[in-house]
Amino acid sequence: MNKNATNPQTKNKNVPRPGGRSGGGPGQGMPLGRPAEKAKDFKGTIKRLMKFLKPQIVLLTIMVILTVVMTLLGVIAPNYTREILNTMQGLLDGTVGNEGLIVIRNLFITIIVIYIVNFVMELIAHLVGNQVSATTGKTFRNVLREKLERLPISYFDRSQTGNVLSIFSNDVEAVTNVIQQSMIQIIQSFLMIVGVLVMMFIISWQLTIISMIILPLYILTTSTIAKRSQSRFIRQQRELGNINGYIEEMYTGQKIVKLFGKELDSYNKFAKINDQLSVEMKSAQFLSGLIRPIMEFISNLGYVAIVIVGAILAGAAMPLLIGDITIFVTYHRRFMNPILNLANLINMLQSAVAGAERIFDLLDAEEEVLEQKLKEFAPETFSGKVEFNDVDFSYLPEQSLIKNLNLEVEPGKQIAIVGPTGAGKTTLVNLLMRFYEIDKGKITIDGIQTTDVTRSELRSLFGMVLQDTWLFAGTIRENVAYGKDDATLEEVIEACKQAHVHHFIETLPHGYETILNEDASNISQGQKQLLTIARAILFNPRILILDEATSSVDTRTESYIQNAMNYMIQGKTSFVIAHRLSTIKRASTILVMQHGEIVEQGNHEELLARKGAYYELYQSQFVQPMI
Repeated sequence: MNKNATNPQTKNKNVPRPGGRSGGGPGQGMPLGRPAEKAKDFKGTIKRLMKFLKPQIVLLTIMVILTVVMTLLGVIAPNYTREILNTMQGLLDGTVGNEGLIVIRNLFITIIVIYIVNFVMELIAHLVGNQVSATTGKTFRNVLREKLERLPISYFDRSQTGNVLSIFSNDVEAVTNVIQQSMIQIIQSFLMIVGVLVMMFIISWQLTIISMIILPLYILTTSTIAKRSQSRFIRQQRELGNINGYIEEMYTGQKIVKLFGKELDSYNKFAKINDQLSVEMKSAQFLSGLIRPIMEFISNLGYVAIVIVGAILAGAAMPLLIGDITIFVTYHRRFMNPILNLANLINMLQSAVAGAERIFDLLDAEEEVLEQKLKEFAPETFSGKVEFNDVDFSYLPEQSLIKNLNLEVEPGKQIAIVGPTGAGKTTLVNLLMRFYEIDKGKITIDGIQTTDVTRSELRSLFGMVLQDTWLFAGTIRENVAYGKDDATLEEVIEACKQAHVHHFIETLPHGYETILNEDASNISQGQKQLLTIARAILFNPRILILDEATSSVDTRTESYIQNAMNYMIQGKTSFVIAHRLSTIKRASTILVMQHGEIVEQGNHEELLARKGAYYELYQSQFVQPMI
């Protein structure tokens, strides 16, 4: 979404949502995309990962070629050592003359060169692997970020923030770590198994058969343990997301936790989630950790058998030399080590697949419905006439909220929306800006149906000032100009003057270049609110949404904010979600909502005279009860 299309207040966590003050929505805090107990599609997930690696095909090809060459060098190098040992044995028993020393020297030089070349190629292969890993991680984060832009607000209502962040960090890292640390090892291990097996047959087919006999034990053990541990790795990734979500939630709400003395309760809940994560991690790591000790045990049995049979063959008609037996044992270890490495890599691979499934769960989440685009759309030509025609809407199919809503708002009029919590006040403006899609009916602006334009075009007509302010880490000037990138400093200053915040900014050491920290805690709540109003003034939208921007400030600041808002709404269609009825007395029309319906409509004096729902709300705020 183009950030210039709307006031930034419409694009952040403070956008009014169901289940908050307005009520009527689904519950919050549901974890994101909890995976099943078992991998849904292991092979399918691997295939999707391969598609993400396709743009890196050149680097991957280079890495594979280097890995193949250095693996072949690693396979043949021990054979030169075997020839050195056999030549030395020949020198000792007199079967080889002094020319054997020259042979040994040449073989030694050859081995040194092989190891140097192997080192250089392995270094290059790892550098290429790092490049592929970093690029793939960047691609994943970009794709995930773009996906978030296409998800409906309802998705964020039911998703835990920390859990989404965990996908960007832990799950992406788990996948990229496999690429960085394991891809070369996987290729190398498979090639090493084949190459070493050939060399073992060349030295002694009898001893090779012994090594092959124990191979099924490796495969059976690895596959059995891997199958049992996969579901545990999935649960481990899920619990990691849960604990990240809870930490983020408690960090942002630390003041409330301390205010109500809930530190111990917060810690106990954290400890419970942490314990569950620990249980899942221990279970997953224990099972995968069994693989190597069992493999080592089986391998040691093979060593014993090879030594015994080798000793027998050493005295046979076709004896094996010392170098043959020694290097065969080396090859046997090199034959088993790749299998052991593959067993270890299964641990990382399972974490990566579990993380990838959570990534793809997010990427597969249902997006907002496809949009249409008019050929001509000029926001500056809109007058701001808004109509709701027979609109029905519900957050949940079984829980209806708005029924058959009809409303006509003339351009430049101020519409105040009042009513008890859960009446549907905030829902009304959410539907207007298409944060949610209506179930029935239509909403038009200047006769154009909101579904006939893109959301970014539609929202370019709106500016919002919410009770909960949102400012990002950056300068005051950048925050005020967030909705208008090409704004000059003079325009920013003029907007701040109209918002009654210019004088305060001038008193700061760095003025408009003052840096606000991440949550703008280095300025007061009222000052933050005035800055958001200045931002809306500078953006100059056709329609304004004001959600009780004065409810959390002192009386003097409230008067500043009220004056700034009065200036801002001049000549504009505005919707004011009101809780303090004193702030809406001058509204052109006041809508009184109950249970998703407009039960009363009129100006302040008319509604008081009716002595209906509005009158009761007004009395509850301004008439002191008899004691």
